[in-house]
Amino acid sequence: MLHRGPDDIGTESRGEATLGIRRLAIFDPAHGHQPMSTADGRWHLIFNGAIYNFRALRTELASSHVFKTECDTEVLLAAIARWGRNALPRLRGMFAFAAWDAVEHTLLLARDSFGIKPLYVHTSSDGGLLFASELNALLASGHVPSDIDPQAVSDYLAWLSVPAPRTIYRAVQSLRPGEYAEWHGGKLSISAYDTARDLLTPPPGFTPARSSEEFTTGLRAQLEDTVRAHVVADVPVGAFLSGGLDSTALVALMSRLGGAQLKTFSIGFEDAGYSEAEAAAANARHLGADHHASVLTGARVAGDIGTLLASLDQPTGDGINTYYASQAARAGGVTVALSGLGADELFGGYSSLGNTFRLTRWLPVWHVVPAPIRNVLLARWDRGNTRSRKLAGTLRHATSPASLALLQRRVFGESTRRSLLAPGVAPAYAPHPEEAPLAAGLRDAGLFSVASLADVRGYMADVLLRDSDVMSMRHSLELRVPFVDRRFVNWVSCQPAAFKHTPAQPKSALAHALADLLPPDLLTRKKRGFTLPYAVWMRGPLKPFLEDTFSSASVGRSGLFDSAAVQAHWCRFLAGNDTLEWSRVWSLAILIAFINRPRPAYSHP
Repeated sequence: MLHRGPDDIGTESRGEATLGIRRLAIFDPAHGHQPMSTADGRWHLIFNGAIYNFRALRTELASSHVFKTECDTEVLLAAIARWGRNALPRLRGMFAFAAWDAVEHTLLLARDSFGIKPLYVHTSSDGGLLFASELNALLASGHVPSDIDPQAVSDYLAWLSVPAPRTIYRAVQSLRPGEYAEWHGGKLSISAYDTARDLLTPPPGFTPARSSEEFTTGLRAQLEDTVRAHVVADVPVGAFLSGGLDSTALVALMSRLGGAQLKTFSIGFEDAGYSEAEAAAANARHLGADHHASVLTGARVAGDIGTLLASLDQPTGDGINTYYASQAARAGGVTVALSGLGADELFGGYSSLGNTFRLTRWLPVWHVVPAPIRNVLLARWDRGNTRSRKLAGTLRHATSPASLALLQRRVFGESTRRSLLAPGVAPAYAPHPEEAPLAAGLRDAGLFSVASLADVRGYMADVLLRDSDVMSMRHSLELRVPFVDRRFVNWVSCQPAAFKHTPAQPKSALAHALADLLPPDLLTRKKRGFTLPYAVWMRGPLKPFLEDTFSSASVGRSGLFDSAAVQAHWCRFLAGNDTLEWSRVWSLAILIAFINRPRPAYSHP
């Protein structure tokens, strides 16, 4: 855990509980040592993350707590001591924490509303509990078996990640976003304190905008508020900057609200067709930022593949860009960096939104088509290209707008998923774990809200936020996401959809709110998703790694995969020109290579 906290180390043992932490010092670096305890010795806290409203909470808590530091950890400790788990809805920030109550002999664990910070738990048959911010730490304890969960492997093939509460290991589960857990007397109970439905509940005094002008004015104020909260730190703060709107919007606001010249960081590629380096540099010049650009090559990724795999605590087909951007930012002298992650989910920036809208209109018609005709069409689409197969899977399993929105992120279709796994391994079809809660909680919500929050609770939490945490903390960098702020998301989610999203010009609401700060030509640039040139690299410098990973010995080592089917998939990629297929092949390779990694031996005392 040294990479997650190079600045300090601390442990505290109280009866049956031992707490330990590696600290990355952001607020009051000299005095924020953890574990931190209340003066009466009742509460003991370890905490990863940042509480952005800690100064306001500190004022509220001053009557019952004498503060000795200037850090958010002590404010969180005082809040828990005063309000217990009822402190959770008051917190504005990203966090995973554990607080031991030495009087009630109860451990309180909690994870922030969006899952920005991870929290994993293992319960043993004798009532013991272990928890950590990374799975690798739990395995290294020697108390946690490293058996791979076949259902998690199946989930990964479906969603490009293993959605919480499951993890890749049978013996470990993840708290979901917005959940807390209490351990007492050898028993662990888990509950939700914040849900997708809560994000659509207007805060006190809220009035929705009545015109686009009123919305634009309100959005600008909310954007300034969340950026102002997220730049607070006692260490250097920078930002990731691409050629797109989201990160440029944040840097524009940071530059306007800040004092010293802002450091920004971007990743570019030798292939101009993929690289946003020139556009990022132009944005930086317009905003007056001190810009640092790195060129990433396939040869470099190939040379680092062992290090990259060792950095993961769960397999992922994404995240390499964040790994290198974080490396550059930390080397460039910042300890905190802001990212534009989250704007696409809130303002309809993904092309999948259009698919959700279209398919939702056609779904009732599809369900009245006679079953024999549906089966013929599905079979035909199953034999088509990646897009056709995805359509077939969506129509086969969509039961509600929420399920349909989640299915837009499905990677391997059912028939392919089953074929890739060894006989007897493939579990039955399982919906995304957020499908039922979303369908029930958002039953009366508008379609845009359903699609937006499905991405927030699905793809964003499962892939983007989890990868961002692992890859940034690997370089001891705290990555903050101002668009993924509880107060900001709540305000945006409660506004009329027509003001947030214009199909012909996605995210124009965000651009209009910051029109006076942004480069004039930013809106006219063609939107380009940040994609590494994998398809090129996989036929070039990454090919030796892939050939080795897809060899019979490698594929067969775990007993989980069908070697012939996996190798056929790889060969089809090499022989074909399907522009979408590379992501499936790459994610499959990472899964196999991850499972084949040496794992710590399990040695329960």
